[in-house]
Amino acid sequence: MLPLLLTILCSTSIALILKHSDTKQGEPIVLLAGNYLTASVIALLLMLFTDTSYSIETFIFGALLGFLFVASFFAFAKAVAAAGTALATISSRLSVIIPIVFSIIFFDEQPSTLKLFGFLFTGITFVFFYFSLLKQNNSSTEKGKYYLLLFVLIAIGVNDFSMKVFKDTRTETDEPFIVFIIFLFAFIYSSLFILLKKIKINKTTFFTGVGLGVPNVFSTIFLLAALSQLTAIFVYPSINIGIILFTAIGAYAIWREEMNKLGIAALISGVIAILLLSINSA
Repeated sequence: MLPLLLTILCSTSIALILKHSDTKQGEPIVLLAGNYLTASVIALLLMLFTDTSYSIETFIFGALLGFLFVASFFAFAKAVAAAGTALATISSRLSVIIPIVFSIIFFDEQPSTLKLFGFLFTGITFVFFYFSLLKQNNSSTEKGKYYLLLFVLIAIGVNDFSMKVFKDTRTETDEPFIVFIIFLFAFIYSSLFILLKKIKINKTTFFTGVGLGVPNVFSTIFLLAALSQLTAIFVYPSINIGIILFTAIGAYAIWREEMNKLGIAALISGVIAILLLSINSA
């Protein structure tokens, strides 16, 4: 159970660190550059001490995924700032629906009745998102925050599906190499963006990002350890729901970040959707 708890704590800390950086008005892309520097160094060390194979196909796939990782993480950071830590976290966890939908379309997998209900509750959750955000400031400009949450779900979901495709088409010994390539290119892309946009690098923000890279990498390591001890049908729902609840509690305790009634309804509906979508997954 310890690896499961550590996975939840690491993933929760990511959202809270992003919120902390936002309160200090740090540039998200600078934070991400620091994060991916740490992640790529750790991934390189892990790769050097494991049985690893290399291929040009894995290199290209990893380079493309690196861009998607930056885009999704950047969107998540913006969503935390715009819509609040709890709603952004719910949206990121609901991304599980994308691999399921794509698997149905491309791999001819048949959804169970529970997953169909999970789709329904996902839709209900985004309806609650929409009206919750509109109610915050009673302004149509809140629609932008809604679309940002939707983009977070899609972007992270596409990342997850891409990794599923990789696992189904490449050997297990390719995995350490692609993890390193993903993080390396994510660092390169975020650094190039900083240079091209001539963004001033705040040292505090950058080193906060360096710290962020530690839980970002180890959340994956602890997840794999949890899966080796417990069943996937227990691990995935527990992690997703644990992250949502811990993040909501942490954001409230530290910054008194509250949700209106529609936001709370979105949280409850999102938890139900994740439970239904996760059952019999993996």
